[in-house]
Amino acid sequence: MLAGKVQINECRTTEEMQAAYAVMKQLRTHLDEATYLQLVKEARETGEYRLFSLVDDGRIVAVIGFMPMVTLYNGRCLWICDLVTAADVRSRGYGKMLLDFAHRWAEENGYPVVSLSSGLQRLDAHRFYEEKMGYDKVSYVFKKTLR
Repeated sequence: MLAGKVQINECRTTEEMQAAYAVMKQLRTHLDEATYLQLVKEARETGEYRLFSLVDDGRIVAVIGFMPMVTLYNGRCLWICDLVTAADVRSRGYGKMLLDFAHRWAEENGYPVVSLSSGLQRLDAHRFYEEKMGYDKVSYVFKKTLR
């Protein structure tokens, strides 16, 4: 949690996850609320997915979801699955606050690498990750839908 009116809260209950949906929907436009809730709950049960909301003056303005994992490529790493700031409050530092929070979480929990993927069309996000947050573009992510 941050000092002042800005707080970062973990979404553990259905109600907390539901409250974050309006912002998450801006990133995951293909998900209706029921599917979103089902997937978040399943990811929490089968993996170690963690969902956090950034609240400013009582309003959820940004959301981050991540999973700690171990891979042969990264070793112990934190994978950022979802990161979105509400469209009407972008460029106010909320994304940076959430990534800084994730970086601290990773360090405190023994995960020295943080990785993420970002859609090819999200050029503003790519500039943010590279120029403001110091991420390196190191690979492409490939996807094949089987059904």
